[in-house]
Amino acid sequence: MKLFLVTLACACSFSLLLATELRADDGQSLLADGAKVTKLAGGMKFTEGPVWLPENKILVFSDIPNSKLMQWSSAGGLAPYRDSQEANGNIIDFQGRILSCQHKARNVIRIEKDGKETVLADRFDGKRFNSPNDLAIRSDGTLWFTDPPWGLTGAHEIPGHWVYRLELETGKIEPVVKDLAMPNGIVFSPDETRLYIADTGGHPRHPDPSFHKLPPSVQCYEINDNGKLGRKLFQIDSGSDGMTMDVLGNLYTTHGNQVQIYSADGKLLESIEVPEGPANVCFGEEDYKTLFITARTSLYSLPMKVAGASLKTK
Repeated sequence: MKLFLVTLACACSFSLLLATELRADDGQSLLADGAKVTKLAGGMKFTEGPVWLPENKILVFSDIPNSKLMQWSSAGGLAPYRDSQEANGNIIDFQGRILSCQHKARNVIRIEKDGKETVLADRFDGKRFNSPNDLAIRSDGTLWFTDPPWGLTGAHEIPGHWVYRLELETGKIEPVVKDLAMPNGIVFSPDETRLYIADTGGHPRHPDPSFHKLPPSVQCYEINDNGKLGRKLFQIDSGSDGMTMDVLGNLYTTHGNQVQIYSADGKLLESIEVPEGPANVCFGEEDYKTLFITARTSLYSLPMKVAGASLKTK
């Protein structure tokens, strides 16, 4: 079964024409006219991992310290979705199921349609992961995820903070990036030819002291025709937590108190101030033109002119 990345209903020809014009860096904002950052909900401990569920028309996101997945919709507001084991990053697969990185369980899971959990990965070479953080799926049936130690309370079993590629059909896991200090957010370009990985930068938790002073960055890699990681194309000299993409391949990062928007080649296009430090972003709602922002204790939204890239579910 062939799978595709698609533009949703909002990406009619007029929308794409407007978006293409905006890409030309002529000073136009990617925000919808008159758009403002709006607080949708608050009172949580640390929000992360927003993902839009088109079948249910709800946003699901993590409240990490509370070990909860929360849900929000314009009709129903904020409510608990289900318990987690300190879930962080979440995405959906091509069947619309939630895939989640869990700090406390040190694993990557799939939440089945009946609510049961399937562990997709919890070890490499017999050793437990540090604390899987964020993940991205590719239409060749591979899942890529980062493994820094943010949620790790004990000793490292794996001697580094690596990025992994998991073949969902076979269960084969291999490290693909080993030279980052604290790999964090991860996302594919809409055409799947590029992979962006955020590195939060040096941290004393790394078992190798040579990584302790590496500066924060976002790395962009080529994906080869065989679906494997290729050469590094460039880096953005600014860190990020979670990230997302729009249909044009613009990259949305979270850094400091801002959401920053970069062109596909790493040029800063726009910065958006957020009342609380953002940790992650995703697009949602019917036309995928609402940018949802998880930021510390709260959830925010912002209307955009260009739709987010999304998966076609089967």
